Amino acid sequence: MKHTVTIVDDHSLFAKSLTVLVNSFTDFRVVYHAKNGKQFLDWIAHQKNTPDIVLLDVNMPVLNGLETMSLLYEQFPNLKVLILSMDDDDETIIRMLRRGARGYLLKDIDPEILQSALLAVASNGFYNAENKNYNFRETELIPKIIFKKREIEFLKWVCTEKTYKEIAQEMFLSPKTIDGYRENLFEKLNVRSRVGLVLYAIKNKIINI
Repeated sequence: MKHTVTIVDDHSLFAKSLTVLVNSFTDFRVVYHAKNGKQFLDWIAHQKNTPDIVLLDVNMPVLNGLETMSLLYEQFPNLKVLILSMDDDDETIIRMLRRGARGYLLKDIDPEILQSALLAVASNGFYNAENKNYNFRETELIPKIIFKKREIEFLKWVCTEKTYKEIAQEMFLSPKTIDGYRENLFEKLNVRSRVGLVLYAIKNKIINI
């Protein structure tokens, strides 16, 4: 049975093209397209079964992606949502991840990446474009990562909306030391951005959303 997908995006031409693409994948089919968050929430409220995956745009009229994500998390906390974005604005993406989104996609990605992301979310609930190890079920071959107490504390602060400078103040450390924590974790977790750190922390329940 194919996984059901809903697209929430106000650009009709993009949404129609995306629908054709997703329907071309063996394991997926699009069941609905909403032009904004309100239209989607009105629709899903009357559905017997929720879609398996939602592709949610960030910038929309009436009810944008962030507002929609907040309401979805309250009403459908287990819904698997992938963010669609024109740019990789860390602040917006992190806010949406903290509201329950399972990953993010840039709109100019290749079809193969979209398919990989959908498969990852369908199989293990999350997609992290920066580390392929997180896209599929972990095996015993993947070594367990050991964190120091201060690294865990830093990861938790990273998942807030505070800047790195503010995190340094909260942890009573110098900005240079915080930069060291960040770079060490980038290497340890094989990620390249703050969003990658947040995705890891959420997926591995270092923070609770």
